[in-house]
Amino acid sequence: MKSKGKPSVILVVLLILTIVGLFLASKFLDSYKIRIITLSGIYVTLGLSMNLINGFTGMFSLGHAGFMAIGAYTVGILTMPISMKEMNFFMQPIVPCLANVEWGFLPALLAAGIVAGLAGFLIGAPVLRLTDDYLAIATLGFAEIIRVVFTNTQSLTNGALGLKGIPNYTNIWWSWGVAFVTIWFMAFLIRGSYGKAFLAIKEDEVAARSMGINLFKHKVMSFSFGSFFAGVAGGLLAALLGTIDPNMFRITLTFNILLIVVLGGLGNIGGTVVSAVVVTVMMEALRFLDESINLGFIQLKGIPGMRMVVFSMILILVVLIKREGLPGKTKRV
Repeated sequence: MKSKGKPSVILVVLLILTIVGLFLASKFLDSYKIRIITLSGIYVTLGLSMNLINGFTGMFSLGHAGFMAIGAYTVGILTMPISMKEMNFFMQPIVPCLANVEWGFLPALLAAGIVAGLAGFLIGAPVLRLTDDYLAIATLGFAEIIRVVFTNTQSLTNGALGLKGIPNYTNIWWSWGVAFVTIWFMAFLIRGSYGKAFLAIKEDEVAARSMGINLFKHKVMSFSFGSFFAGVAGGLLAALLGTIDPNMFRITLTFNILLIVVLGGLGNIGGTVVSAVVVTVMMEALRFLDESINLGFIQLKGIPGMRMVVFSMILILVVLIKREGLPGKTKRV
C-alpha cells in the first residue's frame, strides 16, 4: 500500500507546486514570458496526444498538424463575433449556417476536439490497417489534404487569407488547465485495460491478437483520442494568436511535436511534459541564432532557420545515443 501511495503523493505535491508556480508567473512575469509559458501548456497537450498514438500504441502517425488545423478553425469560426466574420469574409460570404453563430470558448473548444476526433475516426478507419512507413505516409498525406482543402474553401475558412480577429480567450490557466486534464486522462487511460491493450499492440501485434485484443478497434480508439486532444490544442492556439491561416499547419508543425515526443521518450508521460516545456522555451531562447550576432570584434551574419538546425542535431543525437528519450526508461504502470 505504501509503495502505491507514494507516487500519488509526489504527483499531488508536483501539481500544487506547478499551480503555485503558474500563479506567481502570472503575477510577476511580463506578458512575453507569460505567453511562452502559455504556449508550453499547449505543447504539453500536443506532445501527450501524439505520444498516445506513436508512443503507447506504436503507430507512426504524422497527421497532427491537420487535426490542429481542424480544431483551430472550429474555435475561430464559432467564437468570432458576427461583425468580425463580415470583415473577414469580404471576398465571399461565409456559409449561411455559420454566419450568425457565436459560441462561448468552452463549448467551442469541446466542439473543436469532437470535430477533430471525428475526423480522426474517419481517417483512421481506412488507414490504420497500414503499418510503419505506409501509415506515416498516409497520415502525412491526409494532413496535407486538410491544409489544401482549407486553403480552397473560401466560404468556410476564408481560404488562404485565413481568419483574423479571433477572440483571445487562451491564457495561462486555460492552457495549463487543459494540459492537466490531458495528463490525468492519459494516466487514467494507460492504467486501465485499454491502456494495457495499447501497450500490448505496440509490443507485438500478433501476440496481442492471439490474446483476443481487437487490433482495429483499439488502434482507431487511440487515434481518435489523440486527434481529439490535438484539435483542442489547435483551438487553444487559435485563441492565443488571434489569427490563423492554412500555412501555419504545415508538416513542420508536426515535426516540432514529434521532436517533443522523441526527446521526452516514447510512452513516457512525465518526460513528454518536461520535454514540451524545455523545447518551447528553447525555441524562443535560441531565436538569436536566426539573427546577426555582434561579438564586438566580429559580426556573424544570421542564418534563418538555424535554431531548427540545432534542434535537428539534438534530435539525431538523442535517437543515436538514448533511444528511450532524455529522461531514460520508466517503469510501466
